[in-house]
Amino acid sequence: QVQLVESGGGLVQPGGSLRLSCAASGSIFSIYTMGWYRQAPGKRRELVAHITSGGNTNYADFVKGRITISRDNPKNTVYMQMNSLKPEDTDVYYCNAIRGVNYLPIRSWGQGTQVTVSS
Repeated sequence: QVQLVESGGGLVQPGGSLRLSCAASGSIFSIYTMGWYRQAPGKRRELVAHITSGGNTNYADFVKGRITISRDNPKNTVYMQMNSLKPEDTDVYYCNAIRGVNYLPIRSWGQGTQVTVSS
């Protein structure tokens, strides 16, 4: 089992920045990917960005050029730096981790952190 604790969400003005953090604990030895998803009311969660244990990254089109994901392996923590934020970025953001169990990917989720971009 993997536990994920998120922090860094909040209220910012358009054009502002936030850095989200997600710390993993539990069966961290088996994690090979960590990342962030967002979910609007009534919508399915969608990928924002993720990073593999080897440092390879993947970004959704709507955040490319504005968001950077990174990880600190000794601290078992993933970070997402969010710049030039727009009102449409307002959402609940969820940390996730994928680990391999019996050759199958198992996904774990954080509780979510609110990001609000508004004047």
